[in-house]
Amino acid sequence: CRPNLIERRKAKFDECLDTEKYKSEVESDTLMGIHAGVTGTPTFFINEQKIAGSKPFKTFRNIIDEELEK
Repeated sequence: CRPNLIERRKAKFDECLDTEKYKSEVESDTLMGIHAGVTGTPTFFINEQKIAGSKPFKTFRNIIDEELEK
C-alpha cells in the first residue's frame, strides 16, 4: 500500500512541475522575499525584525517578548 501512495504522490508532483501549475505564485513569492531582503532559508520576520538562519527557540522567544513589551 505504501509504495503505491508514494508513486501517486510522485506522479502528482511531476505533473505539477511539468505543467508549471504554481510557477507564477512561486515567482511572486520569490520577488516578495527578495524585496524584503531574504537571501536564504530559513528566514523569519517578527514585526520588522528579520531573523536569518537557524536559531534556537530562545532567540525567537526573546524577540517576541521584546516586541510584546513595546
